[in-house]
Amino acid sequence: MTLLQGKNALITGGSRGIGEALVRSYAAQGANVVFTYRSSAESANKIVEDLSTGDQKIIAIQSDASSYAASEELMKEALESLGTIDVLINNAGITKDNLMLRMSEEQWDQVIEVNLKSVFNLTKQAMKPMLKNRSGSIINISSVVGVFGNAGQANYAASKAGIIGFSKSIAKEVGSRGIRCNVIAPGFIATDMTDALDDATKKSYTDAIPLKRFGEGTDVADACVFLGSDMSTYVTGQVLSVCGGMNV
Repeated sequence: MTLLQGKNALITGGSRGIGEALVRSYAAQGANVVFTYRSSAESANKIVEDLSTGDQKIIAIQSDASSYAASEELMKEALESLGTIDVLINNAGITKDNLMLRMSEEQWDQVIEVNLKSVFNLTKQAMKPMLKNRSGSIINISSVVGVFGNAGQANYAASKAGIIGFSKSIAKEVGSRGIRCNVIAPGFIATDMTDALDDATKKSYTDAIPLKRFGEGTDVADACVFLGSDMSTYVTGQVLSVCGGMNV
């Protein structure tokens, strides 16, 4: 069963980590996918090589989601390749952690621009084709840190909390046009960053998770498949935590 057969998806930050899992899962479910990368060209090209079969379109485009002009150009290229956009997943994100007393203005601005402004940029660009079709699913990747906060991550937490408020507002603005907007808030997901942690730190994190393990990128991707598919046509304005029970 292919839940996304015939759908066209645009995914930002799709060359590694959660983003790569999103691209691979969407392709496996039958979607045509345009995904972006900022600097990981080798990884992006490998994903395209792995997934390009038959008539299904898997396209990687180098783009800076924090740039409004670049986002305009990206949407133009995506529409030329796919014809329309059914699903937008705003996944691009960075961290620049520091305690507030030591945090620089540059560290604050970079995180807000990449994590939050990018969501505005791409959502704005996706509105026109989705409004024309009177349908669409926008999925924004936040974090449990945006719900609970975290010391040393005031910039990251602010950007991820902003995504939640933004998404709930968009859901109310365009719901009458058949467009849905939801949020995924991942907890600790196994990535290159978590792989670098020492065993004691990993244990302290998993001890705080009721399911006693880090999540996988596929755990987040599966939730995004649901929200991008016709199985969730009456779901909008929601925050789905994929965190192993950290929010219980």
